[in-house]
Amino acid sequence: MTDFLAAVHPRLAERLQKQRLAELPTPVSSVCFESQQGARSIYVKHDDISGLDYGGNKIRKLEYIFRRAEERGARRIATFGAVGSNHALATAIFARHSGFECTCFLADQARTPNISMTLNMHRRVGTELVHMGRRTNRLATLRRYLHGRRSWVIPLGGTSWLGAVGFVNAGLELATQIAAGELPVPDRIYVATGTMGTAVGLALGLSLADLPTELHAVRVVDENVASPICFDRLMQKTAAMMHRLDASVPINLADRAHVRWRDDYFGGGYAVSDETTAAAVRCAKDDLCLSLETTYTGKAMAALLHDLESPEYAGETCLFWNTYNSRPLPVGGDRPGTAENIPDDFMRYFD
Repeated sequence: MTDFLAAVHPRLAERLQKQRLAELPTPVSSVCFESQQGARSIYVKHDDISGLDYGGNKIRKLEYIFRRAEERGARRIATFGAVGSNHALATAIFARHSGFECTCFLADQARTPNISMTLNMHRRVGTELVHMGRRTNRLATLRRYLHGRRSWVIPLGGTSWLGAVGFVNAGLELATQIAAGELPVPDRIYVATGTMGTAVGLALGLSLADLPTELHAVRVVDENVASPICFDRLMQKTAAMMHRLDASVPINLADRAHVRWRDDYFGGGYAVSDETTAAAVRCAKDDLCLSLETTYTGKAMAALLHDLESPEYAGETCLFWNTYNSRPLPVGGDRPGTAENIPDDFMRYFD
């Protein structure tokens, strides 16, 4: 079973079809480790293996978005991100699987270890990469690459009310696993929050399942991209659209959600790491057998590890939602002999 929304609201699922891309449900595991306060255990939701070729949180969103693009007769998928964007790469990989051409408009970012591999993977799948620098005439560039090409444009991070529905489905998936005895009801769930679609959908899914779990949305991007006001706006819109399509969805669904916004692990900037984040990534690797990174998941893990040491949360059950891809890419990070589809501006990430 992959459509948990259909089991609860079949009319909504009928009107919001999806294209199967993900391998669902993703498993849940538990791990015990020693903290400063003694033995602790956490649960992990493994969206890192949500796809056979590429995992992570973006695939759940793309299932709904790609189906809509197909229904509207699109031939090309276009999206945005930073040069190392997991969303852009996931979009390119699954666009190819689904028979779409793909264009990614990418901006520069702070250098991270995986950028060179990401670019080589784009090179392998034939993504049309377009550099969007600060001096780029954005309107002219969009016209040049999108006009007349039957393109379906996906917002930054795949975040829209439609993409968020993918994580409403995920929240109901988790509720099904709880009902099956795979884990107890978590008191808290920690998830890295960029463009907010993942956390918004998850909050609504937990609300739809009547779970009292508090979602800790750990911000990892600038405030002009993600903020409590924007989060609530997207949550209200997503809930309203679902109710419009199926009146059995509670009209007050967003108001029933339990969300705690976390600004305290931003670490100084997008893709910027501090020692707290780096220590969380090391702990995840050494004690939890999880491979995380410092841009997204390391910051969410830092929040979780901090809270585990707090007497306030003693005895509570917490779950870490792993949004990072752990599927190995079939490419290395070496500088390619020829740039081919990699813009000259991006070749510096191989130096």
